[in-house]
Amino acid sequence: MKQSTQQAPRPKQPRGNAVLALSLFGVIAGMVGLSFAAVPLYRAFCAATGYGGTPKIGPAASPGVIAQTIAVRFNADTNPTLPWRFLPEQNEVHVKLGDEQVAFYHARNLDSGPVTGVATYNVTPEKAAKYFHKTACFCFNEQTLAPNQEMQFPLSFWVDPAIASDPSTADVNTITLSYTFFRSLDDAARSGALAKAGPHVGPLVR
Repeated sequence: MKQSTQQAPRPKQPRGNAVLALSLFGVIAGMVGLSFAAVPLYRAFCAATGYGGTPKIGPAASPGVIAQTIAVRFNADTNPTLPWRFLPEQNEVHVKLGDEQVAFYHARNLDSGPVTGVATYNVTPEKAAKYFHKTACFCFNEQTLAPNQEMQFPLSFWVDPAIASDPSTADVNTITLSYTFFRSLDDAARSGALAKAGPHVGPLVR
């Protein structure tokens, strides 16, 4: 008596494989999207909280002016790939807490062709950053200077009077605002200096 040689039917490929592949693609795409979004989100977080020495930015009005003053110093740095001369027009000012002030930086393009730069900034000591409010500035915006062109960059700011009543900042008598100008990523790519363009990030300078 012959035994049956009928083979068991092959299992059909489950639709779950396609669903799994689509899910993995979605996760990867989401991670890529988050990596691009992380930088501007982090910058927004820092600007809102003062984290990492980032002064707050926005049109918020001062709660009022008091007689106590604080010294604000201005620092300027230029990445070596940017052929600019960049300096503050004032080294230091003494301002009343809560009083809005205007200060200026000055730049000149030393190159024989147009050059585009972008500035980053920070405040020291870091613990004072949440009390330093910039209502207008030139940071994170591309600035293009023609050969030998000079430009003045204004900024407006005020220091929250609450800095004097916070035990952690009551000893702060001087705040330093530092700007660093880098060559923009697009400009650095065109000039062949991308590898040395500096630590600034693409989404911030587009």
